[in-house]
Amino acid sequence: MANELDETDESTIRPEGRDTHVIEKKIAVKVGVGSTIFQVILWVLGIIPGVIFLFMKIKAKNYLRGLQQKVQSCASTIDNYMEQRVMILKNAAKLLDKAVDLDKEVLEKVAAYRGGANHEDDAARNETAQQIEGISRSINVAFEAYPNIKAHAEIADAMQQNSYLQREITAARDLYNDAVLEWNQAIFQWPTKMIAAAECGYTTRIPFSTSEEIKKEARGTFF
Repeated sequence: MANELDETDESTIRPEGRDTHVIEKKIAVKVGVGSTIFQVILWVLGIIPGVIFLFMKIKAKNYLRGLQQKVQSCASTIDNYMEQRVMILKNAAKLLDKAVDLDKEVLEKVAAYRGGANHEDDAARNETAQQIEGISRSINVAFEAYPNIKAHAEIADAMQQNSYLQREITAARDLYNDAVLEWNQAIFQWPTKMIAAAECGYTTRIPFSTSEEIKKEARGTFF
């Protein structure tokens, strides 16, 4: 039997390449009549099989609840880092504003996020992260445009902390996406986890994605 995916088959190769996007859609877990019949048959076969599967479902629900807390914990870590980054950017913006004529819009955006970024919704957290990234780029542009202010120790330190926090946010996003992948796979594992997830009304979760602007910059020429 031939390989389903064959990289040597020219008819399936796209020389122009293909871009990837995260689909902003939550898929609800649903089970059909077959799952209901399966559970009924277990009880028909006897009390013991039915009770065993009942306990298996309880165990599956407990596992999914624990996994849900893991996803929330990873999301909270990202929020904490983003909140720290907002404070660093706010301080950097104030310092730069004293040294150069910084765009007032940048200052207003930083001030708008001074309370941090606490969002329960995956899409809202994504949008907030992208907006903070835009603020960071604006401040970096101002910082690079005035070589003489780079010697300012407090400004240089703030920009260094901003760079460090961005790396931490990237690492935290990876952990979050791993937890989301684990969740999305678990809720569709038939029979116990999938049936338990359907009974609880669970849906898939949306992983972190980057903005179109960042993707365009990544495809650009840097050297």
